[in-house]
Amino acid sequence: MTRRQARPALVALCLLAPAMPAHAEPVSATYTVHVAGLTVMELGTTIDITDQTYSVELRTRLRGVAGAFGSSQNVTRVEGVWEGQAARPRRYLAEGVWRGEPRRTHLEWPAGQPIIRAMQPANEDEREPVPEAARRNTIDNLSAIAQLIRQIRREGHCNGATRVFDGRRLSEMAAATQGRDSFPPARDEWSGVALKCAFEGRFLAGLRKGEDPEAARRPQTGIAWFAQTQPGQLPLPVRVESANRWFGTVTVRLVSYGPPGQLRSASN
Repeated sequence: MTRRQARPALVALCLLAPAMPAHAEPVSATYTVHVAGLTVMELGTTIDITDQTYSVELRTRLRGVAGAFGSSQNVTRVEGVWEGQAARPRRYLAEGVWRGEPRRTHLEWPAGQPIIRAMQPANEDEREPVPEAARRNTIDNLSAIAQLIRQIRREGHCNGATRVFDGRRLSEMAAATQGRDSFPPARDEWSGVALKCAFEGRFLAGLRKGEDPEAARRPQTGIAWFAQTQPGQLPLPVRVESANRWFGTVTVRLVSYGPPGQLRSASN
């Protein structure tokens, strides 16, 4: 499973659920990613949103058969502030190893626009550059998470769209509310009523060298279900299903959640 193939599942974490008060305690959660019945990746996130600031951390690592092809893990963090309803990132750092090779991306927004401070490996080794004009008025993927959480928590729906730049790729992410679904009790799975959101990601620029442009620009779609798992906590995605042209359906399942350092099983 490649980074690009996993991206629909990661994008789904940007879409969170029902209305809540203006402030909630920080929350952590872990997820497993499944393809063709096999566990291929583990995701972990910690989110903290206040009235003035936000921070998001996302941790990923390959598992099972996918991990047999090489050690791959990554930690991405962002810190930012709010300007009205909009997220304004200040510092974004992604570090890790992918298929045994070290990777690092460092972005800052000194004048409200993204500046690349560090990139390993060099972007020109892998992708076509995203024009500077196209990067304007974009935010990073984790700031998109924070922005949608805050909007959905206050307004009770997941309708919205934003343009995302991660230092290498430019994309447009959108979501739309499709009602609510009930999940009955089941072994090792969360149960309850969850908000249903359709999501779509569209690649705009930053084509990988040798990649088919038409294939890269096909929309990546899926459905995500979100719920408030405990009073006082931020709402969380409890299940995600996204289409993948190589592997069929990619499924993301909530494994555990709770305050940082105090996670409990999602099936409790």
